[in-house]
Amino acid sequence: MKVTFLGTGTSQGVPIIGSTHPVCLSENPKDKRLRVSVLVEWNSHNILIDCGPDFRLQMLANKVSHIDAILYTHEHNDHTIGLDDIRPYFFRQGDIPIYAHKRVLDSLKKRFDYIFESENKYPGSPGVKVNEIQNETFKFKDFDIIPVNVMHNRLQVFGFRLKDFVYLTDVKTIEKEEVEKLRGVKVLVINALRREPHHSHFNLEEALEFIREVNPERAYLTHISHQLGFHEEVQAELPENVFLAYDNLKIEL
Repeated sequence: MKVTFLGTGTSQGVPIIGSTHPVCLSENPKDKRLRVSVLVEWNSHNILIDCGPDFRLQMLANKVSHIDAILYTHEHNDHTIGLDDIRPYFFRQGDIPIYAHKRVLDSLKKRFDYIFESENKYPGSPGVKVNEIQNETFKFKDFDIIPVNVMHNRLQVFGFRLKDFVYLTDVKTIEKEEVEKLRGVKVLVINALRREPHHSHFNLEEALEFIREVNPERAYLTHISHQLGFHEEVQAELPENVFLAYDNLKIEL
């Protein structure tokens, strides 16, 4: 399994438009962050988790030739608004399977009604194959995918476990029974927005505490704002098995 971090930034990305914050002015490529998404490659299948506003650029940067499925964590703009840009894949492959909570599917149908239209559909529109998921294991091909239920303030969000890889984003709280789904994981990806507390995201301290609880072999921090600090300085502070993810980072497990 190979995982590519397509984007590791928060909802505004880094740098923020018009900002004079030192991190936003950094010339280090690792301090430039598109909106969060990962690509999981397994047995020649490409599984995308979230499809945000930078999707097109992310696909071009990583030369992704096909998308076999899209898993959605939740309906916020920075995780969903790139759906229209699946058109090149649709034209080559046909309907693209998407997997999401019913609430997220309802949101997508409102925002992209023309994609879900069944009659008199505009011929240039992409198509999707809808799969509603709940908080129970589902299959993609012969591959078991385990949803992990977390809370983003008061909004339910799904993370996903794919074999020994877990991807969680926009987490503020998680119930004990959901943490149990993570036992024995080799690689954990978790959000760490900034150093100061936040009402709907883990800050750095909370993320590190959660990593200690789960005890993966390796952990990667994502959904990072400019307020966390410069990549190199933050990385120097982290435990030896914890890494600050950056755009286009590729890992294998």
